Amino acid sequence: MSGTRVLVAGASIAGPALAHWLHRRGAVATVVERAAELRPGGQAVDARGVTKEVIRRMGLDPAIRAACTQTIGAHTVDADGNVLESFRVDDDGGDGFIAEIEILRGDLSQVLYEDTRDDVEYVFGDRIAELSQDADGVEVVFDSGNRRRFELVVGADGLHSALRAMVFGPHEQFVRHLGHVLAFFSVPNEFGLDKWLIEYQESGRSAGLRPIQDATRAMAMFSFPAADVDVAYRDIEAQKRLLRERMDGLGWLTPRILAHLDHTPDFYLDQVAQVVMDRWSRGRVGLLGDAAFSSSPMSGQGTGLALVGAYVLAGELAAAEWNPEIGFARYEDRMRSFVEANQEIAQLNARSRDIPGSDAEPGPDFTGEWFAELVERAINGVELPDYAGLPDSGVLAESPTASSAKPWVSHSGSDRTTL
Repeated sequence: MSGTRVLVAGASIAGPALAHWLHRRGAVATVVERAAELRPGGQAVDARGVTKEVIRRMGLDPAIRAACTQTIGAHTVDADGNVLESFRVDDDGGDGFIAEIEILRGDLSQVLYEDTRDDVEYVFGDRIAELSQDADGVEVVFDSGNRRRFELVVGADGLHSALRAMVFGPHEQFVRHLGHVLAFFSVPNEFGLDKWLIEYQESGRSAGLRPIQDATRAMAMFSFPAADVDVAYRDIEAQKRLLRERMDGLGWLTPRILAHLDHTPDFYLDQVAQVVMDRWSRGRVGLLGDAAFSSSPMSGQGTGLALVGAYVLAGELAAAEWNPEIGFARYEDRMRSFVEANQEIAQLNARSRDIPGSDAEPGPDFTGEWFAELVERAINGVELPDYAGLPDSGVLAESPTASSAKPWVSHSGSDRTTL
């Protein structure tokens, strides 16, 4: 067992998932989170294809499935609520528009935290204020004034990563906005929602409701084009004003949903953006998840990238005997194509939501074989080594059944605009 000390910034999904695998591989993991506690709620996130195998290897398949939203399908509707199109959870083998594993971001974060809390040190209400590297480690000064030394530091602190800005440069160098804004918040389920997601679209804007495990509540979802908006991502009141302004005049149930905006406990709004970097590491500091390669919610795969990336990063570092130059490089080599496929999916989806104009490019055609191949790369386009011979303090779940051990099925019939 190595005893290598690794500091992970961020306790949402990528951070605790990495801590799980670091512990399994013999490292001593510390997770620091600037928030005082785990954030509840948030958008629904999905696990498809190879991500489901990572969850199985973590031994968390039963716990995650038990916390799923239990959504069985999605309807797109007109302003009067008439169904225009439907998608079911069993479409495309459970890897379609509505995935068989669909869970609120906050619920998945809770599962990962409960899984790791006894083996991993968590520090809430603090953050990295300064760090300096040398040949053998990283000296870290925390905002609380504490000073500690680690062999490696990994930023898993999201799209607006403070660690990325500290070590790699300002956000503007790496963040690419896709011209849209998304908002999520929970509301009382006064709409008769019963295990079906409902979405209404009009002139580039959308409003929707999705079921959650607590049947007395629902998750509201909004999107609107906003290439010209600079969102103050910590000013919640300004974000709520922006949402009301941009949703003004939208039909369907929009006014009734927005009436709950001031009383929701878990409002979230942000620009749809990606992170594009030539390298995800510098010396003994690396990046993971949205901090390194955000694909945006429009890919439907951000959580998959985080979970798969955590597995690969911990495995490659351990296989390299915790040599950061070798381990980080192998992690990037394995993940790069997978990341790029998912980022392309999101870019196409964003384009499909753009409001047509006289000089606009035609929207993407999602019916071609090229798109089916892209979807397959985005879902399954990364190898998962078994890292045989490495330390593993965990117990793997039972081996896959004969059917689940088969190669993932090609999505040649898919015509989805998102995964």
